[in-house]
Amino acid sequence: MAGTAARRLLLVTTNYAPEPAGTSRYATQIAEHWAAGGAEVHVLTGMPHYPAWRLDPAYAGKRRAEEERGGVRVHRHGHLVPARQTAVRRALFEMSLLRGGLSAAPRFDQLDQLRRLDVVAAQMPSLAAGVIGARLAARYGVPFVPLVRNLLGARSVTARAVERSVLRRAAVVGAAHETLVAEIAALGVPQERVRLVPNWSLTPRASRPREQMRAMLGWRPGQTVLLHCGDPGDGPGLALLADTARRDPTLRMVLLGDAGLRERVRARSGGLPNLEIAPLPDENELPDMLAAADVLAVTDADVPPELTSCFAAGRPIVAAVPESSGTARELARAGAGLVVPPGAPEALLAATQALAADPTPGTAGPAYAAAHLTRAAGLAHIDALLAAALAAAPARPAPAAGVAAVPPMPEAAPVAGAVEVPPMPKTAPAAGVAEVAPAPEAEPEAEPAVAEVAPAPAAEAAPAAGVAETPPMPDAPPVVHDAPPAVADAVPEPDPPAAERVATVPPMPKEPPAGRDAVRAPDPAG
Repeated sequence: MAGTAARRLLLVTTNYAPEPAGTSRYATQIAEHWAAGGAEVHVLTGMPHYPAWRLDPAYAGKRRAEEERGGVRVHRHGHLVPARQTAVRRALFEMSLLRGGLSAAPRFDQLDQLRRLDVVAAQMPSLAAGVIGARLAARYGVPFVPLVRNLLGARSVTARAVERSVLRRAAVVGAAHETLVAEIAALGVPQERVRLVPNWSLTPRASRPREQMRAMLGWRPGQTVLLHCGDPGDGPGLALLADTARRDPTLRMVLLGDAGLRERVRARSGGLPNLEIAPLPDENELPDMLAAADVLAVTDADVPPELTSCFAAGRPIVAAVPESSGTARELARAGAGLVVPPGAPEALLAATQALAADPTPGTAGPAYAAAHLTRAAGLAHIDALLAAALAAAPARPAPAAGVAAVPPMPEAAPVAGAVEVPPMPKTAPAAGVAEVAPAPEAEPEAEPAVAEVAPAPAAEAAPAAGVAETPPMPDAPPVVHDAPPAVADAVPEPDPPAAERVATVPPMPKEPPAGRDAVRAPDPAG
């Protein structure tokens, strides 16, 4: 982009290439776009593991790794990779990402004293990426720019508290959809600092004839194929798809995933013969596979990255989401299909049959994608967001000693492959509440911008006026999935089995990093 030449930029993201999922592909395209514009780009990320939730064998046994990809310097760190998804295990996953990311973060004051860091961006909804990005931006006194593709606060009180703390420290915030703008503003971010940065289409148009691709996939002529896009999760989405397939044995329901998803489907459906799991194809074959289906299904209400690829495929879409959701609004805007209530298999089946018989109501997706969802348009929004953050940043003042240092982590190193987690709350939450965060202290009226900043440790100097330090993570691990009340007040699960300890977390430094010689005032979780 214009204006990034001679800039040094850092992007913090949980997922990055070679992972094939949408969030990693967005992060990769953004970083490589900045590098192509002349910037020195660094990415701080985890080890490749998604969507299979298994460590890429090429990274087995590595605590850290550095590599060059597409002109970008990628800094990887070890972390827990839970093979089985539960609320507690996901919390452990986020905590391990936080610990490993802060330990592996590049030290820019040691790389080059004459060329300093200019911006820290973070891709959310990853809570760990948001916290790490905010802390590093405060440490170096540079603008913090979260790119929010989704928020987790609706699922957990603790997640909402972390998101509020992180986003209020941003110079500007990028929101992937208009429904996120109001949600971000409700967290205390001034609306003038929130910019719309829509997702763009990640796949081109199909290149093979539909009938040829269907024959390659083994889909019979005349058989209605409903292809689900995205991860259905373990809860209502997966149950809805299984119940829909059960109601019509002639319908071929196809989900894209791996062996782990196959086990979850088998446990939920009891081995339905018309419900199958197909391996996730590479980005060159995915457009042909999407276009070969009769109808595409979406069950994620929060505008999943896969939705733009569904538009480009030109097949009608049926979305089982609330009418007020971002996915429903985007589908109506594109004229690409129908919306049915979530949790209603009869409605999903009826809409599928109607669109398979007459796809006309859902074929406007390609025109909408070509007009509004191109990569060039999406990256132009990202460039404008970065330019706004840079324009708002004042000249670097000389800091007081120790200002905005990353708070020290516990001195004790974790057991190899495990994550040390703070104790859970002693009192059980009320029934139906997954996790209850401590009541926040009253915010000082005179300094609303720093009301949520935790007191600095005794060994550190107080921050200079106007410089906000991101507080440490809350005492309880963040829960990012719905959990039954029994999970919320349970004692944390024992260390995961050896099969899940696929990436170790390095020990943390005993002393906080030294302060910078010069700090820029502070001006992504998605």
